[in-house]
Amino acid sequence: MSTQTLAPVEKVVTVGVPPERAFEVFTRQLGAWWPVDKFSIADPPDAIVFEEREGGEVYETKDDARHHWAWVRAWDPPRRFALEWKVNPETAGPTDVEVSFEAHLDGTRVTLVHTGWEKLGGEAAEGRAGYDGGWVLVLGRYEDHFSA
Repeated sequence: MSTQTLAPVEKVVTVGVPPERAFEVFTRQLGAWWPVDKFSIADPPDAIVFEEREGGEVYETKDDARHHWAWVRAWDPPRRFALEWKVNPETAGPTDVEVSFEAHLDGTRVTLVHTGWEKLGGEAAEGRAGYDGGWVLVLGRYEDHFSA
């Protein structure tokens, strides 16, 4: 039996701040710009936490509950971080998200690459399609945060 490999979802935005600031806003200030109205487990969460280290966790809280999003697999500020992404505990397996930050003209080019769709088994194509559009909204809110 062969497993079809689906193409990565890749999204790129440019923000008008240095890489250090772009990285900080993406990680430390995740709760300030993430579209919780569209993408959250605890509608709305009290907080979104990004533990800034390899082996750290990304999760949201609501009252006394903690809702897992991802494990931090690589931590290299302000250049990149990588996550083992599994927001939905019902899915077959985690996927992989890597976000990189590169100085570009008067700002930072932020590239998000989401891979590992085959880990979702029969839900791979549907999962990829959902995130392909979902990351557009997420990164749009991230961009908008800098112009607010």
